[in-house]
Amino acid sequence: MRRPAGPGRAPGDRDRGQVSVEFLGLLPLILVVLALLWQCALTGYTYALAAHAADRGARAATATEDGGAGACRTAAVHQLPRAWQSGATTACTTGTGLWTATVRIKVPVLFPGAGDLPWTVTGTAGAAKEARDR
Repeated sequence: MRRPAGPGRAPGDRDRGQVSVEFLGLLPLILVVLALLWQCALTGYTYALAAHAADRGARAATATEDGGAGACRTAAVHQLPRAWQSGATTACTTGTGLWTATVRIKVPVLFPGAGDLPWTVTGTAGAAKEARDR
Protein backbone atom coordinates (compact mmCIF):
# COMPACT_ATOMS: atom_id res chain seq x y z
CA MET A 1 0.00 0.00 0.00
CA ARG A 2 1.24 3.47 -0.93
CA ARG A 3 1.45 6.21 1.60
CA PRO A 4 -0.07 9.62 0.88
CA ALA A 5 2.24 12.22 -0.63
CA GLY A 6 1.96 14.51 2.34
CA PRO A 7 0.11 14.70 5.62
CA GLY A 8 -3.53 14.08 4.85
CA ARG A 9 -3.11 14.36 1.05
CA ALA A 10 -3.96 11.97 -1.73
CA PRO A 11 -1.20 11.25 -4.31
CA GLY A 12 -2.79 13.36 -7.13
CA ASP A 13 -3.51 16.44 -5.00
CA ARG A 14 -0.10 18.05 -5.25
CA ASP A 15 -0.66 18.95 -8.97
CA ARG A 16 -3.98 20.61 -8.29
CA GLY A 17 -4.22 24.03 -10.00
CA GLN A 18 -1.23 23.46 -12.30
CA VAL A 19 -3.29 23.86 -15.47
CA SER A 20 -4.69 27.18 -14.24
CA VAL A 21 -1.23 28.52 -13.48
CA GLU A 22 0.10 27.45 -16.90
CA PHE A 23 -2.91 29.01 -18.65
CA LEU A 24 -2.47 32.32 -16.81
CA GLY A 25 1.20 32.30 -17.75
CA LEU A 26 0.39 31.83 -21.44
CA LEU A 27 -2.61 34.19 -21.52
CA PRO A 28 -0.58 37.32 -22.48
CA LEU A 29 1.05 35.42 -25.35
CA ILE A 30 -2.33 34.16 -26.55
CA LEU A 31 -3.76 37.69 -26.49
CA VAL A 32 -0.79 39.11 -28.43
CA VAL A 33 -1.13 36.42 -31.11
CA LEU A 34 -4.87 37.11 -31.43
CA ALA A 35 -4.22 40.86 -31.75
CA LEU A 36 -1.61 40.25 -34.47
CA LEU A 37 -3.98 37.97 -36.38
CA TRP A 38 -6.75 40.58 -36.12
CA GLN A 39 -4.37 43.29 -37.38
CA CYS A 40 -3.46 41.11 -40.37
CA ALA A 41 -7.15 40.60 -41.17
CA LEU A 42 -7.81 44.33 -40.85
CA THR A 43 -4.90 45.14 -43.18
CA GLY A 44 -6.26 42.68 -45.76
CA TYR A 45 -9.70 44.24 -45.46
CA THR A 46 -8.17 47.67 -46.06
CA TYR A 47 -6.59 46.37 -49.29
CA ALA A 48 -9.98 45.07 -50.40
CA LEU A 49 -11.65 48.40 -49.59
CA ALA A 50 -9.05 50.38 -51.55
CA ALA A 51 -9.37 48.15 -54.62
CA HIS A 52 -13.17 48.24 -54.54
CA ALA A 53 -13.32 52.02 -54.09
CA ALA A 54 -10.88 52.55 -56.99
CA ASP A 55 -12.94 50.26 -59.22
CA ARG A 56 -16.16 52.11 -58.40
CA GLY A 57 -14.48 55.47 -58.98
CA ALA A 58 -13.12 54.47 -62.38
CA ARG A 59 -16.50 53.12 -63.47
CA ALA A 60 -18.29 56.26 -62.28
CA ALA A 61 -15.90 58.43 -64.30
CA THR A 62 -16.74 56.55 -67.51
CA ALA A 63 -20.47 56.79 -66.96
CA THR A 64 -20.65 60.59 -67.00
CA GLU A 65 -20.29 62.92 -69.96
CA ASP A 66 -18.92 65.86 -67.97
CA GLY A 67 -17.19 65.97 -64.62
CA GLY A 68 -15.64 62.53 -64.80
CA ALA A 69 -12.92 63.30 -62.25
CA GLY A 70 -15.42 64.70 -59.75
CA ALA A 71 -17.73 61.72 -60.19
CA CYS A 72 -14.75 59.42 -59.83
CA ARG A 73 -13.65 60.95 -56.51
CA THR A 74 -17.18 61.11 -55.14
CA ALA A 75 -17.94 57.49 -56.00
CA ALA A 76 -14.62 56.25 -54.63
CA VAL A 77 -15.01 58.01 -51.27
CA HIS A 78 -18.69 57.05 -51.07
CA GLN A 79 -17.72 53.35 -51.22
CA LEU A 80 -15.49 53.59 -48.14
CA PRO A 81 -16.87 53.10 -44.63
CA ARG A 82 -16.91 56.32 -42.61
CA ALA A 83 -13.99 55.28 -40.37
CA TRP A 84 -11.71 54.87 -43.42
CA GLN A 85 -12.79 58.06 -45.22
CA SER A 86 -10.77 60.46 -43.06
CA GLY A 87 -7.43 58.89 -44.00
CA ALA A 88 -8.25 58.33 -47.67
CA THR A 89 -6.98 60.21 -50.72
CA THR A 90 -8.18 59.72 -54.27
CA ALA A 91 -6.73 60.63 -57.63
CA CYS A 92 -8.54 60.25 -60.93
CA THR A 93 -6.78 60.72 -64.24
CA THR A 94 -7.69 60.22 -67.85
CA GLY A 95 -5.52 58.87 -70.61
CA THR A 96 -6.06 57.71 -74.15
CA GLY A 97 -9.41 55.99 -73.88
CA LEU A 98 -8.98 55.11 -70.20
CA TRP A 99 -9.96 56.50 -66.80
CA THR A 100 -7.67 55.50 -63.94
CA ALA A 101 -8.60 55.84 -60.27
CA THR A 102 -6.12 55.50 -57.42
CA VAL A 103 -7.26 55.30 -53.80
CA ARG A 104 -4.84 55.46 -50.87
CA ILE A 105 -6.07 54.50 -47.41
CA LYS A 106 -4.24 54.53 -44.08
CA VAL A 107 -4.30 51.20 -42.25
CA PRO A 108 -6.02 51.49 -38.84
CA VAL A 109 -4.56 50.04 -35.64
CA LEU A 110 -6.72 47.20 -34.22
CA PHE A 111 -10.00 48.95 -35.02
CA PRO A 112 -10.97 51.86 -37.29
CA GLY A 113 -10.95 55.22 -35.59
CA ALA A 114 -8.37 54.33 -32.91
CA GLY A 115 -5.35 55.49 -34.89
CA ASP A 116 -3.46 54.68 -38.05
CA LEU A 117 -0.34 52.70 -38.78
CA PRO A 118 2.48 54.59 -40.56
CA TRP A 119 1.80 53.05 -43.98
CA THR A 120 -0.93 53.36 -46.58
CA VAL A 121 -2.60 50.86 -48.84
CA THR A 122 -3.04 51.72 -52.52
CA GLY A 123 -5.78 50.45 -54.81
CA THR A 124 -5.74 51.26 -58.53
CA ALA A 125 -8.33 50.50 -61.18
CA GLY A 126 -8.98 51.52 -64.76
CA ALA A 127 -12.03 51.60 -66.98
CA ALA A 128 -12.34 52.26 -70.70
CA LYS A 129 -14.09 55.44 -71.75
CA GLU A 130 -17.51 54.76 -73.18
CA ALA A 131 -18.19 55.83 -76.75
CA ARG A 132 -21.30 57.96 -76.97
CA ASP A 133 -23.45 58.21 -80.08
CA ARG A 134 -25.13 61.56 -80.61
